Amino acid sequence: MSTPSFTLPFRELRLDALGRLLLTDLNGVEHAGVTPVRAHPISAPDEGISLVGVHGHELAWVPRLSGLPEAPRQLLQQELAAREFHPVLQRLISVNTFATPSTWRIETDRGEIDFVLKSEEDIRRLEEGRLLITSTHGVQLQVPDRWALDKQSKRLLERFL
Repeated sequence: MSTPSFTLPFRELRLDALGRLLLTDLNGVEHAGVTPVRAHPISAPDEGISLVGVHGHELAWVPRLSGLPEAPRQLLQQELAAREFHPVLQRLISVNTFATPSTWRIETDRGEIDFVLKSEEDIRRLEEGRLLITSTHGVQLQVPDRWALDKQSKRLLERFL
């Protein structure tokens, strides 16, 4: 078990009998139904995790997820993965028109999907060639490196950038 690089902001973190996240704070008070929330889910997913109670108040702050001991780190990673749905765009197969709104057929790390891009503003440029594309249904698709996409995908994508 690795030693944390900081003082733990809680005594214990586990699942209760109902499968809810249970946090025992530094005062020994138990809080059921805790929700982990990333401060910077796209730009710095390992940094700044807020553990929020059922009433929306922060109960604990984790400066760096990787600094936690293995058991609570894995538990938080599982809880975050269950909450976050950000498929990774691997290939752009086709678009029905180069004007918006347009229907895109793409391959993601979770399979092929069709979605509607409402406007070019729904493609957000991040640093280092990363993109975040939001569908009309609010699903955010990640493109970790647009330069690493295949030739056809890059050609189709460039029409919207």
